[in-house]
Amino acid sequence: MTSTSGTSPTSSLDPRIAARLKRSADGLLPAIAQQYDTGEVLMLGWMDDEALHRTLTTGRCTYWSRSRQEHWVKGDTSGHVQYVKSVALDCDADAVLVKVDQVGAACHTGDRTCFDADVLFDGTDSGARTEEQ
Repeated sequence: MTSTSGTSPTSSLDPRIAARLKRSADGLLPAIAQQYDTGEVLMLGWMDDEALHRTLTTGRCTYWSRSRQEHWVKGDTSGHVQYVKSVALDCDADAVLVKVDQVGAACHTGDRTCFDADVLFDGTDSGARTEEQ
């Protein structure tokens, strides 16, 4: 199968799954990583067809790096591995939810999640937070 993303000329993704996906103009699908046992949202990454195939078949999350233009397996360099527990398409088939067992930090900054550092609203304020607050 030919990838529409240009990220890789072919993909081993099951054609029945590939046919259902609604990709961005650059052929990518947002992938939300969530801690499987707590529901904590860890990070957002991007997958092309081949990254999704590798994620489904290896038990480790593989993403497409938009800046480096290459696949990367979460934890290969940092040791902060994501072991895949389940993968689901959303109702429009334009995003995937990957439930994982996260080892160490999920964020490249070293934070547990990519959503720890800049909370805009937490339900206790009367409005949005700014950097000065």
